[in-house]
Amino acid sequence: MSEHRADTPSGEGPLAIICGGGSLPFAVADAVLRRGRRVVLLGLRGFANPERILEYPHHWIAMGQYGRFLRVAAKEGCREVVFIGSVVRPALWHVRIDLQTLKIFPRLAASFRGGDNYLLSGLIGIIEQDGIRVIGAQEVAPDILVPQGVLGRYAPSDRDRDDIARGLALIAAIGAFDVGQAVVVADNHVLAMEAIEGTDQMLARIAELRRSGRLRAPAGTGVLIKAPKPAQDRRVDLPSIGPHTIAGVARAGLAGLAVVAGETVIAEPEQVAQAADRAKLFVVAVAAASADVRP
Repeated sequence: MSEHRADTPSGEGPLAIICGGGSLPFAVADAVLRRGRRVVLLGLRGFANPERILEYPHHWIAMGQYGRFLRVAAKEGCREVVFIGSVVRPALWHVRIDLQTLKIFPRLAASFRGGDNYLLSGLIGIIEQDGIRVIGAQEVAPDILVPQGVLGRYAPSDRDRDDIARGLALIAAIGAFDVGQAVVVADNHVLAMEAIEGTDQMLARIAELRRSGRLRAPAGTGVLIKAPKPAQDRRVDLPSIGPHTIAGVARAGLAGLAVVAGETVIAEPEQVAQAADRAKLFVVAVAAASADVRP
């Protein structure tokens, strides 16, 4: 356990934070602590950073230990929970099932028969029926959202903005299928759409296409566009970017990255801007309404 403590209680009770991978869970925890609220981190085994989590009041939990989650929340007095951090969707038979999970297994199994948004919405419904409110990380840590405008020294060209508009329109169009939250577009040509592999692997695929000569778009053209699905529950799984995203965009030989302002989570914004400037890439956050511009 760490010496992190809120100076004054907020009156809301401690906040449970279920932590996946990356630095975002700790950025959220720090933001909540600054606002005077106690946090209790529940690290997902195999995902949460085992060194960073030691700096906070914490417990470990395996994927599928719903009963343990309820017991820890009750013991710590947590009536609200935030989900934040990267997680690879497990196969149902890889979930470690405890007795409480077994009781909800039919509903949980039904939630697995769909995309990520369908699964997460089903999980939220189960948790809230047990009296714990699921809230978005942005509600307790609004500073983690990307503001509108350009981040760093470089701005998108008119050609880039056309690609951004097409990418946003595409994500909106495929949203009903609960697929991914990211696409790559170059000169109005769709190069890739994110599916189960995730953004990093999609960018790696673009890089490999360049290396093999199968991608003819010149280096320094094309945009990674990330946006939430139209019907997505904004409390969980908002698109996120961090320094590793910039590294992937650079390796893929793209011109830059575009996200939706106020609906995208950013890890380590200063490092993101510095990494983008070093790679001569743009990072821009556009208004959600831009999805309907120049489709």
